[in-house]
Amino acid sequence: MSRHRIFGRMQWFTSTVSTTLVLLLLGLVVLFGLVAHQLSHNVRENLTVTLLLDDDLDTPAAKQFMQKLQKERYVRALTLISKEEALREQTEAMGSDPSEFLGGENPFTASIEMNVAADYACTDSLLWIAGALRERWEVADVVYQTDLVNNLNANLRKATWVLSILAVLLLIISVVLINNTVRLSVYARRFQIHTMRLVGASWHFIRWPFLRRSLGIGLTAAIVADGLLAGGVYYLLTHDPGMQQVITPLAIGIMLTVVLAFGLLLTLVCTAASVNHFLRMREEEMYK
Repeated sequence: MSRHRIFGRMQWFTSTVSTTLVLLLLGLVVLFGLVAHQLSHNVRENLTVTLLLDDDLDTPAAKQFMQKLQKERYVRALTLISKEEALREQTEAMGSDPSEFLGGENPFTASIEMNVAADYACTDSLLWIAGALRERWEVADVVYQTDLVNNLNANLRKATWVLSILAVLLLIISVVLINNTVRLSVYARRFQIHTMRLVGASWHFIRWPFLRRSLGIGLTAAIVADGLLAGGVYYLLTHDPGMQQVITPLAIGIMLTVVLAFGLLLTLVCTAASVNHFLRMREEEMYK
């Protein structure tokens, strides 16, 4: 095997490994961002608003009210807590029956625990929801922790900004690393580009072998990176099934698709830009 062919294969292997590592980093950034978004969504949907029902509302009427309320777009889930259930829960929590001190009268009212949709778990939306519900005769009062909502949304906004900045920085690093890898690969063959240009070959004819080679490198690197990422996610979900709540099949699919698309697109774009750069270069500049 000729020395030139050995060098070419080593260069192909090195470029593929470098691109694979960069795509792994990119895939992890994408997955981390999607997991953070899903986690934020889950936290918002777990926010509970308590609807204290009117004393005159019996259990059948409360269930009918729940059926009507379930149709509202801001409702994700509803749980009815009757007077008896509320008394039983408080008795277990306090260790004594509060009704014993009130002549056997149940001091609690029936209530509905409402989980709002994630898009409505913010201060303005909850104020509007609470105002609308208080106008219903079935509802005596609406209770939720205002400070908790404000702190939750403030912390989620900060986390979103930090993750966004981190994702942009890592994306820039990924693009720069892939561009440098491709540029070094093309630089090693700059004299071949110059020779082909001197014999009258068109730019398209000169670019095509480089683009075809970079396409193979990008596709191979993306497949390997996707395989490693999919294997890592499978291992994580197998040993911690609870992660399935934040690492969804949709998130995995988006991650694998982004890695494949970037692997092909970035290598092609960077290769075309590098080849064009050396096509415009004068002969004396190639020795610098």
